Amino acid sequence: MPEKNVRKGEPQEQQPQAGRGIGRREVLKGLASVPVLGLFVYGLLKKRSLDESRRAQILSELGLGEAPAVLPKTTGKKAGELIRLGIIGFGGRGEDLIRAAGFAHPDWVEQKRRDAERNKLDKWLEDWLKQEDLNLALTAVCDVFDVRAERGLAASKNEVRPGGAGAPLAGAKRYRHYQELLASKDVDAVIIATPDHWHAQMAIDAAQAGKHVYLEKCMTRTEEEVYRLHEAVTRSGIVFQLGHQNRQQATHAKAREIVQKGILGPITLVETTTNRNSPGGAWVYDIHKDGSPQTIDWEQFQGPAPHKVPFSLERFFRWRCWFDYGTGLSGDLLSHEYDAVNQILDLGIPHSAVASGGIYFYKDGRDVPDVFHVVFEYPERNLTLIYSATLASNRNRGKVFMGHDAAMEVGGVLTVTADYESTRFKKKIEEGIIDPSLPLFTYHPGAKGIDAVTSASEQYFASRGLLYTYREGKRVDVSHLHIKEWLDCIRNGGQPSCNIERGFEEAITCHMATKSYLEGRKVFWDPVKRRIV
Repeated sequence: MPEKNVRKGEPQEQQPQAGRGIGRREVLKGLASVPVLGLFVYGLLKKRSLDESRRAQILSELGLGEAPAVLPKTTGKKAGELIRLGIIGFGGRGEDLIRAAGFAHPDWVEQKRRDAERNKLDKWLEDWLKQEDLNLALTAVCDVFDVRAERGLAASKNEVRPGGAGAPLAGAKRYRHYQELLASKDVDAVIIATPDHWHAQMAIDAAQAGKHVYLEKCMTRTEEEVYRLHEAVTRSGIVFQLGHQNRQQATHAKAREIVQKGILGPITLVETTTNRNSPGGAWVYDIHKDGSPQTIDWEQFQGPAPHKVPFSLERFFRWRCWFDYGTGLSGDLLSHEYDAVNQILDLGIPHSAVASGGIYFYKDGRDVPDVFHVVFEYPERNLTLIYSATLASNRNRGKVFMGHDAAMEVGGVLTVTADYESTRFKKKIEEGIIDPSLPLFTYHPGAKGIDAVTSASEQYFASRGLLYTYREGKRVDVSHLHIKEWLDCIRNGGQPSCNIERGFEEAITCHMATKSYLEGRKVFWDPVKRRIV
């Protein structure tokens, strides 16, 4: 019997058996005896065998498997009791978030249906419809622009949604002032997606009204607002989530694991950037044809802005271009990059910051810089974090963590490359097991097909990991996962990944950069007084 010829502990590949095929070694031996084509295939298989052996040695050395990244535990939970949701601010980002929560405007559904008909690779609508039903009722909408408020109401009644058509949706009620929405007994939790100058006051009022808060970044427009909001949320006991959806990225979780295993060696420099090169990327958004003093509540829009100006369509639709309403590149884009690095390295607030830049390309009346550069020092970590951006070039420079033994670039894909002067990998480099000219390790979570990215903006956001990630091989909107994490904590307790403490670190760090730029000096964080000095 064939089994009698197999010695215990001996690889079966060396023992071809009737009915079981033959092993790789037998294939190699056989092919070696066949001229020309056989030699070619023999060489190919031999190389593949060596590559697999090297790969196994490298992964063993790194202490890494090919398992998916360790993701937040909340992802597998089913929705519990119904949560009644309100939205304050239904502009571009607000509509994105409500769609991620499961409510899309009928126009969006129709547009994505046509896109899918034109391009079979376009799976946006299919993926959205497969999204988990979060068991929400969108009961309240508040926006100072009538057109946007109407879009919110239409989305709340659209029965084309994840989970399929159920009972007819009652739809939301429109509130003309956010205080009226917060006073409603039909609202348990609010998403706030207004311009930054309203973030702190609305979130404070919501916390004091006992409403759970999902707040868009940057957390506040000023340093002083950070302390007031932190105190209000901490005292209230509500569940607070800051809108850094890239915390749901599988590559970020894997990057954190790699750093914790010490694979990069001592990390002394991190460089991150957010270059863009389009009017939309520079916040020169379209001005809606129906925008007017009759359709926009200008007085309420200005609210806590430090400088009041006459009605301006430019300022309403392109508010990111002025310090009266936000902090430009610092609060808008640096905030994402910093939070990603903080998620991976647990950096906290830097010791110091020095920033520079200017308005070098978009000389259109804005007062925020379109080129911006800041250096943060972390002497207790022996590390410098550099952020730079221009709104007039698409040159991609990535998000790179530089260690003595290896460098890691993180985006939608993660790549680790050994340093040819590495101490840890010196022997394996000399033995030819590790080639420092090639990636040591690449992590591409779950993507098996080609993703349809249809615009320059989508390409930019996808490259930064801000659009989607993969869970169990399926593409999932990271904003959906971030909102789901917040809702899971409301229902089941616990803290979301970007809670008020992480928000405090994000906001203070961004305000250090803004303060340094505006005052033309190096600024420091005083951990005792808890103030920027």
